[in-house]
Amino acid sequence: MRTKVLFAFFGVLCVTGFAAEDLTVLKPSADGVAPGKQFELWLKNEFYRQVDQRSAAFEKMIKSEAACRAWQRERREFFLRQIGGLPERTPLNARIVGTAKGKGYRLEKIMFESRPGFHVTANLYLPDSPPPWPAVLVPCGHSHDGKAVGQYQRASILLAKHGMVAMCYDPVGQGERYQMLDLTQQRKVFEDAKYVQVPHPNVRFLCTIEHTMMGFGCALLGGNIAQYRIWDGMRAIDYLQSRKDIIADKIGCTGNSGGGTETAYLMALDDRIVAAAPGCYLTTFRRLIDSKGPQDGEQNIFGQIAFGMDEADYCIMRAPKPTLICAGTRDATFDFRGTWEVFLDAKRFCSRIGHSESVEIVAPDAPHGFTIQLREAVARWMSRWLLGKDKLIREVDSLPDTMTDDQLRAYNAPDWTQEQLQCTPNGQVLLMPGERSVFQINASLAASLKKGRAGKWSSFSDDDKRKLVRDTIGARPLDALAAPKVETIAKIERDGHAIHKLVLTVDERLRLPALAFVPAKPAGPATLYLHGASMAQDAAPGGPIEALVKQGHIVLAAELRGIGETETGHDKRDYGYGRFGRDNQEIFLAYLMGKSFVGMRTEDVEAWTRFLTDFSPTDAKPTELRLVAIGEAAIPALHAAALAPGSFRTVTLRQMIASWENIVCATETFDQAVNVVHGALKHYDLPDLVKLAGADKVTQQEPADVMGKARDAGK
Repeated sequence: MRTKVLFAFFGVLCVTGFAAEDLTVLKPSADGVAPGKQFELWLKNEFYRQVDQRSAAFEKMIKSEAACRAWQRERREFFLRQIGGLPERTPLNARIVGTAKGKGYRLEKIMFESRPGFHVTANLYLPDSPPPWPAVLVPCGHSHDGKAVGQYQRASILLAKHGMVAMCYDPVGQGERYQMLDLTQQRKVFEDAKYVQVPHPNVRFLCTIEHTMMGFGCALLGGNIAQYRIWDGMRAIDYLQSRKDIIADKIGCTGNSGGGTETAYLMALDDRIVAAAPGCYLTTFRRLIDSKGPQDGEQNIFGQIAFGMDEADYCIMRAPKPTLICAGTRDATFDFRGTWEVFLDAKRFCSRIGHSESVEIVAPDAPHGFTIQLREAVARWMSRWLLGKDKLIREVDSLPDTMTDDQLRAYNAPDWTQEQLQCTPNGQVLLMPGERSVFQINASLAASLKKGRAGKWSSFSDDDKRKLVRDTIGARPLDALAAPKVETIAKIERDGHAIHKLVLTVDERLRLPALAFVPAKPAGPATLYLHGASMAQDAAPGGPIEALVKQGHIVLAAELRGIGETETGHDKRDYGYGRFGRDNQEIFLAYLMGKSFVGMRTEDVEAWTRFLTDFSPTDAKPTELRLVAIGEAAIPALHAAALAPGSFRTVTLRQMIASWENIVCATETFDQAVNVVHGALKHYDLPDLVKLAGADKVTQQEPADVMGKARDAGK
């Protein structure tokens, strides 16, 4: 590309192009941050600020036992609220579907319903010694085979051989409980440059993808997929306590990785867990975000960082009940430095309430995993608190002083094959008659919410509706926002019009670009043109924007944060998460902070609207404003139009989904994370916003389905 400088005045460069124009606006910041990293770093700085606030509050609060108890109570109540509360207890309909005999233990295959028509598959490892026995719940980590994975078998067998029942069960979306089956063909799943055989011919995706996919619907309903996992665990304890051969008040819980997450959640919320040992999960969110970034859907609780709930609080919430933090010092997923910081916070808290002995840590020189060293330490911990026996427990007679990772993996050899541990007739609960999936349960909840909110919504005044919408998406009131600061940094001359390159400064760390197309003699309306891919998408000569300009319209093609030049995620590895959007980690980081992309982008739309209202590069003032929004920009634009219906004469929305409820009801979506607003369907849906904006002025074109594909406008 070659350009020729024509003239410069007032610091604005004016050029004309002999070839393709350069329509880029943003440059690296003064400290060298590329435009594609600026939004990510802005989010991180907001995150650091919230983490620092939590640390300061923690130091201020834990000065007395009463203050410590208040800290626990507030976080427990918040945690339960953010996962959507807990469902009602319904009949378990538990049954033993098979038995087997191991060396020094017995095995029972169990099925029960944690909700009606929603089965949990589990293996119960029982001692050979006479009952009754204490029991330990063993939720699995993110293993495709769930309870059949060797390290979970080995942990359960070790507990059983030392007088404790172990109940190892499949989390939803793993083992025999996958929720997104394909009955037409066998799938292979791509994982880290090699193909991994799926655990059942009808399984389609990695378990982690399933968890996150299910989580979108849960979030829109005001909950979290973690609620399903927590409730499964709580109902598993109900089952254990229903058995006469189990000591009901001697229940433990241990799990690794994703099972460590589940253990942390359960031990924080269920007082029946006497002793807990979460493994290879607990670290500080600061260390997590600085290393791997946010993890799967169930590991992100909406607004927990803004509220002041870090991972140490899972240990703190249960104090003084005993907790053993298990970790490997070479864990590449959950930074051990953060694990140590979690332990220090928990230890200090327990000391303040007079129970310093109730939290301990074990940290062998080992990688991520439920390694033999951790299994032995957990068995000793459970023996101490459940059996009252403080004794040395070994899985093998002796271990080498140092072990390679291959040697550690060799100790994970399973006793049983997946087929031998299978509980369902055909290997998957969804293949059983009458079984309900998470998607079906959520769809039912969405229908109930729709019915319940209709009357409430209609009873509100328009002003009350708009306040509720702002609160739901987390957008600040207009009077709380500073006037938009926009500068022109360059100008390009085209045939009959000029293109102004503009920069909106959100704050010192975040700037957004725009292109203002100004005819030589403006006449008529001005259009705010928001494309979900890039401001330059429709800006080529002869394109849709130029067609408006030739009619004399001023067109402001603006970008919202995370779109176009500030889009994030360019350097992230996919692992199949691309179906959630390349910027999925930034979306989840915002979610942890109680922010939605919809809310932040709605503020951007409002800022560009205020600027365009007063933008007068010539003597002619626009007669009215029109709004055009496409793709990712459509839902924020609809919100802005609903919040200030007097701003625009017409609103045109293209390639927008018809309803958030469609996301909840779909068994698969594509690139919808960016459109999710936590708890939105408790209050309103997108059609309600169309009415609030003025149905007579809103036109929806080329409607999209939840897979991002065009759909029949009549459907």
